[in-house]
Amino acid sequence: MILVTGATGLVGSHLLYHLLEKEASVIALFREGSDREQVRQVFRYYTSEADAYFDRIEWRMADINDVPALEAAFQKVTQVYHCAALISFDPKDYNLLKKVNVEGTANVVNLCLSHHIQKLCYVSSIATLGTAVKGTAISEETHWNSEGENSVYAIAKYGAEMEVWRGSQEGLQVVIVNPGVIIGEGHWDSASAAVIKTGTSGIPIYTSGTLALVDVQDVVHVMVQLMHRPISQERFLLVGATLPYQELLSFTAQLAGKKPPRIFIAQWKMQLISAIEGVLRFMFRWKRKLSPATVRSMYAQEEYDASKIKETLSFRFTPINETLQRVVRRYQESSDSTD
Repeated sequence: MILVTGATGLVGSHLLYHLLEKEASVIALFREGSDREQVRQVFRYYTSEADAYFDRIEWRMADINDVPALEAAFQKVTQVYHCAALISFDPKDYNLLKKVNVEGTANVVNLCLSHHIQKLCYVSSIATLGTAVKGTAISEETHWNSEGENSVYAIAKYGAEMEVWRGSQEGLQVVIVNPGVIIGEGHWDSASAAVIKTGTSGIPIYTSGTLALVDVQDVVHVMVQLMHRPISQERFLLVGATLPYQELLSFTAQLAGKKPPRIFIAQWKMQLISAIEGVLRFMFRWKRKLSPATVRSMYAQEEYDASKIKETLSFRFTPINETLQRVVRRYQESSDSTD
């Protein structure tokens, strides 16, 4: 029996389908108030028999910070895919990020150990990797720099990884995947979908940074393969392509029939907007969209080396243009159906 945490999220939804397609018996965790219908909608992108697949899922309501409920959900489980996470780059969310990402992961690891789980796959992020020496690409060997300008999200995800590695030292078989920004259909209000929504909006401005992207289908295919291979105590960077923001926004705008961005906005201007947002948040509880860490990322130019997963599994990433074409088309179909 396979347990999936974060089952109603982007990765969790696509992972559920691929596991069910392989005739696996799956327990899916969901929190009270979660929209499980989004999972069914993701299944519809794959098959006309979405309802039949959906009905095979054994749903168990449990928050990863609710240990008694989580304990009950672990009954008869042999493998765990830990996809649940909170994403935020706002410093005010730091304590909540630690609660969900670090403490929640510690709870999952502890139950994996106490229930003698065969193997755990944890979905981390490239945010936990360090900064490479200029002229070199970031890889699994680019270690975390605690003195760097790390976002609160990166700090929390790194703390979660430390809990997973702790479990490995106590005898748990683990694999970690570190994906870039995950692009996939469904969950159009998620943080990952913001890339598609921004690009197809015809936004006129662009920045000088780059963005590391990976297809959600590639992510879940790798996860499933790693869990079925005699591979453990390893991490794998998952990046299909790294694109300059201008190129990414231009391509998605073209797919949506919009004008490409044509105005470069300097970093100091974005930093000023971020600072103003910070004041508005303090005075009026304004929801902040541009944290200092977000602004830095929009101008950072990084390259990533995903050769380890390619060589280990003889894996070929989906060309990012194919991914964007597929996902933009389905985003537009979804938008048209709700108009």
